[in-house]
Amino acid sequence: MRALVVYESMFGNTQTIAEAVAQGLSEHLHVVLVEVEDAPDQIDADIGLVVVGGPTHAFGMSRPATREDAAGEAGEGLVSRGPGVREWLAGLRGGASGVSAAAFDTHVDKRLPGSASQAAAKRLRRLGFRLIARPESFFVADKAGPLLVGEEERARRWAAALATQTERGRSVS
Repeated sequence: MRALVVYESMFGNTQTIAEAVAQGLSEHLHVVLVEVEDAPDQIDADIGLVVVGGPTHAFGMSRPATREDAAGEAGEGLVSRGPGVREWLAGLRGGASGVSAAAFDTHVDKRLPGSASQAAAKRLRRLGFRLIARPESFFVADKAGPLLVGEEERARRWAAALATQTERGRSVS
């Protein structure tokens, strides 16, 4: 069984978390890690787990206007230059039925409402994916980062738990 990790990242923080998630999953599953622009538009039959991650912009998933703002701030360091997770999920054409899934985001402040992972999880569920974990946020010190100390390791542990849940076939309520 394979796991597909799809991420969107402006400043590199979400990419770093996605890489840590891929590492945590790789202890149990063969992992394919892709930036959202390179993500497939259909889930292959051998994919047993899809993990989607993106930055929180304006209390949810990024939109073209919020990505444009981030691009202006990131300059040459911009990671994701094309469509985001929102558009990828909207264009997904099948293969989702019964496949395990989870969502994560990077988020500036624990007290601010909304998150990209909550919105992505709702869309994953509507597409027929079986959520195996509650949406997870990983925290950054400021919009451009850096990640708070310990977040990469927490992402690896979270992903290892996802892999175990996938093997057992459990979902969240």
